[in-house]
Amino acid sequence: MADRDAPTSQFFRSHGADAPDENPPTHPCVMVVFGASGDLTKRLLVPALYNLACDGLLSPHFALVGTAMDGLTTESFRTRMTEDIQRFHTRKEFDPYVWDDLVSRFHYVAGSFSDPAVFATLKGEIRRLDLEHGAGDNVLFYFAVAPKFFGGLCRSLHEAGFKEGAGWRRIIVEKPFGTDLTSARRLNEEVLAHWREDQIYRVDHYLGKETVQNLLAFRFSNGMFEPLWNKNYIDNIQFNVSEAVDVGSRGGYYDGSGVVRDMMQNHMFQMLAYLCMEVPGSFEPDAIRNEKAKLLESVREYTPEEVARYAVRGQYGPLLDDAGHVLSPGYRDEKDVAPNSRTETYAAARLHIDNWRWEGVPVYLRSGKALWKRGTEIIVEFKKAPEVLFKKTPVTSLGPNRLIFHIQPHQGIEIQFQAKIPGPRLGLQPVNMRFGYGDAFKASRYTGYEVMLYACSHGDATLFSRGDLVEAAWRVAQPILDHWADTPPEDFPNYTRGGWGPKGAATLIAKDGRRWHEVVTEEVLRKVPLFKDCDDLFLEQVIMSLRSKQVAKGELVIRRGDIGRELYLIARGRVEVQGPSGEVIRVLRDGDLFGEVGVLLSRPRNADVKATRDCDLFVLEKADFSRILRDHPQFADAVRTVAQERYRLEVDTSTLMKPV
Repeated sequence: MADRDAPTSQFFRSHGADAPDENPPTHPCVMVVFGASGDLTKRLLVPALYNLACDGLLSPHFALVGTAMDGLTTESFRTRMTEDIQRFHTRKEFDPYVWDDLVSRFHYVAGSFSDPAVFATLKGEIRRLDLEHGAGDNVLFYFAVAPKFFGGLCRSLHEAGFKEGAGWRRIIVEKPFGTDLTSARRLNEEVLAHWREDQIYRVDHYLGKETVQNLLAFRFSNGMFEPLWNKNYIDNIQFNVSEAVDVGSRGGYYDGSGVVRDMMQNHMFQMLAYLCMEVPGSFEPDAIRNEKAKLLESVREYTPEEVARYAVRGQYGPLLDDAGHVLSPGYRDEKDVAPNSRTETYAAARLHIDNWRWEGVPVYLRSGKALWKRGTEIIVEFKKAPEVLFKKTPVTSLGPNRLIFHIQPHQGIEIQFQAKIPGPRLGLQPVNMRFGYGDAFKASRYTGYEVMLYACSHGDATLFSRGDLVEAAWRVAQPILDHWADTPPEDFPNYTRGGWGPKGAATLIAKDGRRWHEVVTEEVLRKVPLFKDCDDLFLEQVIMSLRSKQVAKGELVIRRGDIGRELYLIARGRVEVQGPSGEVIRVLRDGDLFGEVGVLLSRPRNADVKATRDCDLFVLEKADFSRILRDHPQFADAVRTVAQERYRLEVDTSTLMKPV
């Protein structure tokens, strides 16, 4: 399951609001974990319980019973968990006193999930622990196993008499909930044959991230935004989930899944529902889930022709050095991946929401592995203000306002808008206002499962998927998967590790006259020698002015004789600077700049620049470059040095600062 290795920051208490009764602990219960010897338990569930205990949010009337095929005892299970927590806890410091108390409440029952005797033993153990710890006969079953076991476990628990009791009974099931629409429906039928819908909690740990939950709070608690939340003011919405990691050791699982199943159908559709749903009647769980279901029902189901038009897939290839040697393998060379695999590791799509609020507003989604960065962002781009008002001023164009939700790894909210440049003339430049969670709240590093366990213990199903929600999401994804299964890709692999993804994704959005908004960080720019020692304010202005551009291998980026009006930064790729006879003057790679001469002197280009690999480029226009220099004249010295060392040019930097 995607992104389980990445802890997230969660926030329970703000500055000056640390009242001990602000967040009551979880309800008393005995938690039974099926698959307790597996990866999920040691890496996420147990660290989540430990975090809750450290924050005083885990009930003292809590006990855990782990069960799996492994022949462990309670003592050996506790020993293993103690070793694992040292590796996987997410806090700055480990508290042995909290852990010793928590692990003393861990127990283990070994056996097969198909053996009725195991469930009889579990029943006795749960009864004993309930009396010992005062758990109120509340039992939480956690299925940390593959979906193929869900139906059988539900049946066995029912037959063993676990369904009813004096306290509550709840079941948390992990994703993926089905591998397609048919299997999701079948799985729903199997689970609900023995248990009520209100007892089933289909977990999507992505919804445990604080910034995802904040989508609802942001929309419905701030009156200045909700009136704008419609087709009259919003031009487009972009969801971006970039993973820098490759499939690693998960090749066997991933090759039967792909990014649409692993990321889009669940995580991204859930975020889409939160962002675009109608205003619920209340914050009651079913009121919110009803509106989420309505939203997903409104997403258009594509025909095969529409899939071909509105969806793009990709698969990463190897990273090569200049001699053609493999530095990192492509997807088809990963462990447990078929050598001719057609599984997509990247997908981009334009969705249509066919309702009154969003009619005509394109919603773009993209996600992939082995990309240039790790980051999840939602970009809400508003319609531009009319430019006619500025027709007799130095302002030549207006950029869009953007509202950006940073989900991970940096958590916060950013607003980008236009502001007047100080001075006697009317000039505009993009600026931003940014809220960071760590600046406003006391934060603890969490796995994302803490919130889910906490909510389930209180019977709050807001963050969990209902059966109809799962099926609605699959109805949107299924036509895409079916079309791709029927039409084998001809160009896999079609993007290089560490890049932005296939060029077809840029073409997809460019056909609408738009482009992906790449969220650039100061860390990225500091890798470029020219920007290495620049101050944060300067880098912020550069970031706000960059636009993205992808070019394919063999494309001409700069043509000799054209007047230079922009410089280029290579985020990923390689280009050759070619002389009049096609001779190679210079080879430029990741982190290099080119096109500076045109920006420095505004004279015709003196060389061709051709991409020798697929390239991801950032472009900085001369007008923006000159404006930034006016605000930061000390940077002119660095520009002059580049010109002297690289081109043996003497540049009068005062000319660079004149308005264009």
